[in-house]
Amino acid sequence: MSIQVKTKDSVYEVFLGENILQSFCERRAADFKKYDQLVIITDEHVWRLHEDYVRTNFNLSFKLYIVPNGEACKTFESYFQVQTFLLEENCSRNSALIALGGGAVGDLTGFVAATFMRGIPFYQIPTTILAHDSAVGGKTAINHPNGKNMIGAFYQPTEVLYDFHFLKTLPEAEVRSGLAEVIKHAIISDASWMDEFIALPNLKAINNKELLLWLEKGIRVKARIVELDEKEQSYRKFLNFGHTYGHAIEASVGYGKITHGEAVMIGMIPALMLSELHGNVEEGYAKKVYDLAKRLGYNFEHVLQCSFESLSKFMQKDKKTTNGELHFALLQEIGNPFVQIISVKEIKRCDEQLRQWVKEATND
Repeated sequence: MSIQVKTKDSVYEVFLGENILQSFCERRAADFKKYDQLVIITDEHVWRLHEDYVRTNFNLSFKLYIVPNGEACKTFESYFQVQTFLLEENCSRNSALIALGGGAVGDLTGFVAATFMRGIPFYQIPTTILAHDSAVGGKTAINHPNGKNMIGAFYQPTEVLYDFHFLKTLPEAEVRSGLAEVIKHAIISDASWMDEFIALPNLKAINNKELLLWLEKGIRVKARIVELDEKEQSYRKFLNFGHTYGHAIEASVGYGKITHGEAVMIGMIPALMLSELHGNVEEGYAKKVYDLAKRLGYNFEHVLQCSFESLSKFMQKDKKTTNGELHFALLQEIGNPFVQIISVKEIKRCDEQLRQWVKEATND
């Protein structure tokens, strides 16, 4: 199965299926022969788990560069080291990169590809549920201590290969992290799809067939929005639902100490509270989604580790902040997003309400 992504300057396919790495190599054989170097960039964890599968099914010659696990790879130091490796291996404008890993590996590899010799082709082979979102759409970046994804570029991949084989080894924490972005896609696109999540009793109730269907739907939502707005001038801002407060939590707690998906799930709750105030979302819906998140095992105690002053500081530095105004993706109703300027005072009230719910749950 494939989903086409069209932007102003590029058209590419997202291929989905089980054990499709070998067919990817066969389909792309002519292209790969044209490259003077093919470099797979992956992390220690992914390579330890999947080296045998890759070497068996990726029957082409390639160089390998292994970066640190998770967000630790999205640093200036890692970025510089990958560039140095490419130069030392005599890579050229006629070389190509393959990002094999989760969202962090994809973000780093994409930014390296965008800037090495002013841009070379790269392919995304995501290995996590979370990366069903980040691998599509061409957002590439590294982090700065003052904020997440602050240095980067819009740079589309040549192809995305979503081989479900890689999902089999995901630990529960990674399933939970990835599911947050799937829930985000449901909440900004389809009320009846969101009802399927609301009905879940726990994480284990999700069967594999259902998950794969949701991942396909999530990619279609992302592809449709990226086609409308590649550079995040309008519609693409809707994909930031939950991210303004979520990124602030992530930066305050410390990258790597909380998963991105966990931070996004936390961030969706204040965004829903604000949607009750500024949109027509039914009163109590934020609490309903908070209760769902608790049933699925998301850890909201991270909120209590961060002062609101710290969160506010990071939100003011967020890329979605303009002239000191916080631009929040909100919902008119479930499935109908819009962007609203929100005052710090309003978000503080939502933050206080969320802290109260977390404390009440802790005391139960």
